[in-house]
This record gives sequence, structure tokens and C-alpha cells, in this order.
Amino acid sequence: MTHRLPRSTPEAQGIASAAILGFVEAAHQSIHDIHSLMIVRHGAVVAEGWWSPFEEARTHVLFSLSKSFTSSAIGLAVEEGLLTVDDRVVDFFPDDLPATVSDNLAAMTVHHLLAMYTGHSEDTTGYLHAAVDGNWARAFLAQPVTHPPGTHFLYNTGATYMLSAIVQKLSGQTLLDYLTPRLFAPLGIANPTWETCPRGINTGGYGLKITTEDIAVFGQMYLQKGVWQGQRILPAAWVAEATRGHSDNSANENIDWAQGYGYQFWRCRHNAYRGDGAFGQFCVVMPEQDAVIAITAGVGPMQPTLDLIWEHLLPAFGANVLPEDATGQTRLQQKLAGLAIAPQAGTASSPIARQVTGRRYAMDENPRGVEAFSFDFAQDQNICTIEGPWGEQKIVCGIGEWRKGEAVFDARGSQPAAVSSGWVEPDIFAFRVYFYESPFCVSYTCRFEGDTLAVDSAFNVSFGPAELPRLVGKAR
Repeated sequence: MTHRLPRSTPEAQGIASAAILGFVEAAHQSIHDIHSLMIVRHGAVVAEGWWSPFEEARTHVLFSLSKSFTSSAIGLAVEEGLLTVDDRVVDFFPDDLPATVSDNLAAMTVHHLLAMYTGHSEDTTGYLHAAVDGNWARAFLAQPVTHPPGTHFLYNTGATYMLSAIVQKLSGQTLLDYLTPRLFAPLGIANPTWETCPRGINTGGYGLKITTEDIAVFGQMYLQKGVWQGQRILPAAWVAEATRGHSDNSANENIDWAQGYGYQFWRCRHNAYRGDGAFGQFCVVMPEQDAVIAITAGVGPMQPTLDLIWEHLLPAFGANVLPEDATGQTRLQQKLAGLAIAPQAGTASSPIARQVTGRRYAMDENPRGVEAFSFDFAQDQNICTIEGPWGEQKIVCGIGEWRKGEAVFDARGSQPAAVSSGWVEPDIFAFRVYFYESPFCVSYTCRFEGDTLAVDSAFNVSFGPAELPRLVGKAR
């Protein structure tokens, strides 16, 4: 890869290597699973690492960290005179309005969309996805606005979608196309992708995929008040406006989600701010420390990650250059180079492996539509074949290691995946499928008993129930 940020030793930027090592070790031990880390101080990368099977060159799903990029598009559109933050939302969508426009809906502005101050009592996203006609803007406008806009904070991903729809209305381009020459290309963000709604509008509030260094570069540009490599990307006034607190979210039980909300950025403790996304995607900007921290992950609660940053890294950012610490730097580099998510535990074979190899287990009717499992157990790899609505997929499993290939991920189709397997009991074969451009890992536990196969599976993280219904079938 071509690096856009210079590399430096931690000590040259006023940080002890031992402090970063302490953060990495604490994160590795207590937070499962971090996928990548990049720490930038004074514009230089002082530490970076990817937990295998994740890798530097791969993009990663950002979820709601995408929102901060959507905010940037609005800032650019304001600068170009396409709109103002005081423009009313209803004026952009005259053909999609409900029969009766309430006073609260009529009062909603672009500012309210940006600040999550729309006045809704519940996130509108589910209603957007349920729209039979695929018109998400109409579905958003149809929802009751129960509070006067500007009086009630509610994290509402549908509001960010409306910002994307407004950009497309005004520019004639998708959010992705609009941002490419204005933000992505100048920052060197190559081949970003962004999910779209059924009508071809980028989802705005989620769905962007870029690399870890792309996240860090974006944060560094914000830290530099909208400038990157001498070129102004965003107006300094917009950076200041987007990252200051506009909304009161103090009722949130997580302390770093209760420090105020800007224009699609969260305020943090210690006068920092961040974009973040579900399951641990972070771009933390620390102006007083002149630092940026980029993280991708597959974690449940996100507050513990920020707690470790404040505990280990914040006090380590010193004002002066430190003496070089060759021993500490070597220990840190060795740790970063060896980062890995543990593969599936278990033995390489089982006494029953030969008996079940090649047998096709027809599964009972089930909500997932899985039709059959079959297995081919070999010395250097195991193959699990799953038949279902997607057709037939062969999942090649490493034994005690990650084997990279592809696997079907629901409606998303075939995705890059790393798979590891092992026998955890003589009659129980387990394998884990890590979709390593996302936070998601699916664990399968296959229990053989006579002619019967029972399969339990679960996601590591999920927006809904993590455990999937048990599948049961018999060899035919």
C-alpha cells in the first residue's frame, strides 16, 4: 500500500512506546474483537496493527462512522451555495409529503437533521426499510414528529439518509459521486463503496467501506481544520461547527455518549470528538493532544474501548520529544506484528471423521431455508458444504489457522471470509467464519449422533439476537 501519513517512532512524537504497548495489551486481553488500530500524533503514525485475519489493504464496514462523511458533504454543499442549514426539509421533497404536514414537521430544518434534533420519538430507520415502494424519503416524512424540532435528542439514522437524499436532489449525484472529487480523491481514499436504498440513493447513515488509514487521514484532515497536504478540503468554519456540541444528549447512560452531539459527530470527554459506528468503528480526534486514533472492530459495548484510550493513551501524550527507547520500540513492534484473533480451538481430527465424511445431512424445514450440510474432512483442511436458497456453498476451513476464501453472508451474497476449524469433542466439529471486511463472525457447532446432525450457530455481534435457531437433520 501507498502510505499517505508519515511513520515515526512514538518517542519522537512525545509518547512512550511502553504506554502504547500497555494500551494494545489491555485492548487485546479485555476487548473482543478489535480488528485494526492506527495512532497518529503530530501528523505521523506512531503505531498501527491489524489483528489477523484482518489486513491493512482491506476496506472495513464503518456503520455509523459513515455519518461523519455525510456531514462533510453537507458542509461542502453549503460552501457551494446549494443550501443552508436553515432550509426546511419539507421544501426539498414536495412530492413526498404526507396529506397533512404537522407544524413540527414543517419546522424541521437541515440543522435538525444534522444535530439529531428532528423531534422524533423513535429512530425512523425501520420504517424506511419497510417501505414497500422503496421511497425512503416519503417513509421518513410520514412518521410522527412528536416534539418540536430542536428540543429532543434522538439518534436517528433516517435523518442522515435524508441528508444524503438532499445532496442527491441538489447535485444530481449520489453522495458517493459528489464526495469523490471533493473529499475522497484529495484524501487519497481509493475505491470507496457505499450502500444504496432501493431508489439508488446512498444510505448516508451507514454503508461506507474504506480502510483504516483512510479513517485516520479523514480524522487528521478534521484535526487540521479542514486542510490536507496544504489543500483546503472543508471550510474551517464548517469543521468547527460540525464538531461542537449542538444537542443535549446528557441522558445517555454511557458517559462518552452524553457529552453533546454535533453535526454527525459525537463530543467526547477531554474536549475530544469522534465519528463512530456500531460494533466499535472509531475515528477519535483529540485536538489538545494533536492526535487521531482510528479503530475498526467487532465489539459489543463500545464504551470500554474509549475508557482504555483515556486510561492508557491520553496521559501518555507528552508535550516534549522523549529519548528513543529501542527496547520498548522493539517490544511494541513485535506485539503489533503478531496481532491475531485466535483461530478455532480443537484437535485436527476425530475418530468419527472418516464415518461422517461424504454424508449428506438433509435438514428439517427451518426459517433460514438451509437444506443440507455435508463435510469432507482431510489432513490439511476441512470442507463444509451448505445448501440453501443461495445455492451450494463450499466453505474451506483451515485447521487451527485461518484459511481465506469466500462464504455467503445472507442477502449480501458471497463475501471475503477467513475460516478456522477443529474438533472440540470427538463428536463435535466447530468452525468459525470471519467476514473480514466487516465486524461479523459466525460460529458453527456441529454435533454428530448416529445419523443425526444438530447445528448451532451464532454471530459474535448483532443488531438482533446473536444466536440463530438450531438446525437438525439426518443423513439420507
